[in-house]
Amino acid sequence: MRLDRATWQEVERYLTERSTILIPVGSTEQHGPMGLIGTDAICAERIAETAGEASGVMVAPTLAYTPAPFNMAFPGTVSVSEPVFRALAEEVATSLAAHGFLKLYFLNGHGANLAPLKTLEISGAEIRIRSWWDFAPVNALRQEFFGAWEGMHATPSEVAITQATDRVLPPGDAAEPPRHLSMDYIRAHSGDRHGPPDQHRADFPDGRVGSHSALARPEHGSRLLDAAVAAVVEELAAWG
Repeated sequence: MRLDRATWQEVERYLTERSTILIPVGSTEQHGPMGLIGTDAICAERIAETAGEASGVMVAPTLAYTPAPFNMAFPGTVSVSEPVFRALAEEVATSLAAHGFLKLYFLNGHGANLAPLKTLEISGAEIRIRSWWDFAPVNALRQEFFGAWEGMHATPSEVAITQATDRVLPPGDAAEPPRHLSMDYIRAHSGDRHGPPDQHRADFPDGRVGSHSALARPEHGSRLLDAAVAAVVEELAAWG
């Protein structure tokens, strides 16, 4: 059940039996010529909602305004600073914990969210942070479907999930492969450690960062979604 689709009485009843809540976290930023601006939030939200339905765990509204300064040269991106995002996440988590949600599971879809989220400490609450791509079965599918063309941003795996759940767009400028990235580059820039926005757009003019989005298919997205949901449900069950 979605927290924002419930009444307070329903939440009160839920809290007599469980104390876990899923909190999807994404971003609002460009995702290349065929990726939706809300891709990171959509992926986290759809996986969380489906996992919530399967496990009976309540799902909070998605945190979608997060740090993405490197993409501010692309129209549509909305970025907030790390301190503002961390403060928002902390206040949301503190509010939830005050009501009795003492197991806070952040399901993440955006690399730049991880550093500020990992600094959260909420009195009396346990916090777990997972990106949907953390799980071995999900990564096995990403490798099987896309190999090295998964890249770093506007990835075919995340585009495929939005194709399966929301909207399929023609490749357009994404039809041609992007510049291939070395493993050294990927390691050095993991967690969205990219440069200033103008330089970032100059280096990656169509918004893709080593990711061949045009390889995405809705059927890939369905399988990735199923794998991520199964992994989250399993972890929630083990967490209690």
